[in-house]
Amino acid sequence: MSNSSIHFNISERKILLRIIDILSILFVLYFVSNTFNFDYFTITKENWRWVFVLIIYISIFGTIFELYDLQKSSKIDKTYANIVLAVSVTVLFYFLTPYFTPLLPDNRLQILYFYFSIMFALFGWRSAYITFIVSPRFFKKVLIVGETSNIDVILEAFKESDPNYKIVGFINCEIENQGRLQFEAIKEYKPSEIYKVIADEHISEIIVASYNSDIITPKINGMLIKLLEEGFPIKEYTQVFEDMTQRVPIQFIGKDFYKYFPFSRNNKNKLYQFFHRLLDIAISIIGIISGIVVLPLFFLGNVIGNRGDLLYFQDRIGKNGKVFKMIKYRTMIKNAESSGVVWAKKNDNRITPFGKFLRHSRLDEIPQFINILIGDMSIIGPRPERPHFVKQLSQLLPFYETRHIIKPGLTGWAQVKTRYGSSVDDSLLKLQYDLYYIKYRSFFLDANIIIKTLSTIIFYRGQ
Repeated sequence: MSNSSIHFNISERKILLRIIDILSILFVLYFVSNTFNFDYFTITKENWRWVFVLIIYISIFGTIFELYDLQKSSKIDKTYANIVLAVSVTVLFYFLTPYFTPLLPDNRLQILYFYFSIMFALFGWRSAYITFIVSPRFFKKVLIVGETSNIDVILEAFKESDPNYKIVGFINCEIENQGRLQFEAIKEYKPSEIYKVIADEHISEIIVASYNSDIITPKINGMLIKLLEEGFPIKEYTQVFEDMTQRVPIQFIGKDFYKYFPFSRNNKNKLYQFFHRLLDIAISIIGIISGIVVLPLFFLGNVIGNRGDLLYFQDRIGKNGKVFKMIKYRTMIKNAESSGVVWAKKNDNRITPFGKFLRHSRLDEIPQFINILIGDMSIIGPRPERPHFVKQLSQLLPFYETRHIIKPGLTGWAQVKTRYGSSVDDSLLKLQYDLYYIKYRSFFLDANIIIKTLSTIIFYRGQ
């Protein structure tokens, strides 16, 4: 079946943003250097290193300041604010590394040329991206085939992950529920209408979402096979969900769970484990030394704002369910849990003023570099949870104990992708991200987490 719609997938749009960012910057700088009295940054064969370093800085700081977050990149106010931050820090670092970059010019006006050229290039390209690429013309129109019990969850997941992904309707395979359930956001179609819907709505893809494959009747299955033979894209929901949201949809996993957890290929790589531990040791030593340098400031803040012991020791569950003592700077009042163990929550009145600063800045985690150095934790991994909550969540959430097959981390995929966990629903969301990390952990994903952690600290998003 022919389909004339155009759509860029998530990975394609992220690559597009990065490539055009770089090309637009280099084009504007080349134009300025050949048009005006600007010779600080010239693009020649001899100066290839200047270009290479600029590309690296733009890529790193663009990631840190969320220029490649598709949700934020589709909103003009968020994009412009992030461009200013990313360009300012990029130019600052570029000027501060003259060994790899041009020496500062005698004419300081050229610094402004350089700064505003990069700013103009990104403003122009990103405005075009928001106007044309983030538009209905480039939406991917999708038809859902399957059960209706989780249609709201599916809609919300796709809406949060990809603003260009539009579910236009669903085919309800539950015969007893057909026509009974009404959703304002999308329209329900009968199985017999599948070909008409594809043609009329210019559907780009069908997603099959079902707990039980027996729900898909032989008639519907025959239609899907025919469409597939004609070259029409048909995908299974859990794989699409995982690719788009970068988390494992455990609520859709049944008796065939082993299909979704091929952990052995990632967690028995000796070379990866060696360098991962080497990174843990190196960063923890740097962290401990840095913590000692600023310890007097923390001590003074604790005396004024907390008025209690500076360090706080708490039982947490580590690798293979082993209990260890996690070290933190204390952020709560004394006897904060005198009435029992409860979830920490937003605007928790047990948190002291100084503790609030430590939590938002993530500085309360500095003592955990000691846990990392002695091997109880890693720099990156699932956040270690308290035994009380582990026992509770293991009974409520399937596969919760699976997160203990690797060391817990100071930061992790769940920490940089979602909010602080203060309920069972939050824990479910974090578990999905943790399982995704365990499944796909790699040097690239670890580097991505470290960069996103810097974004969390810079934007003061700790809780």
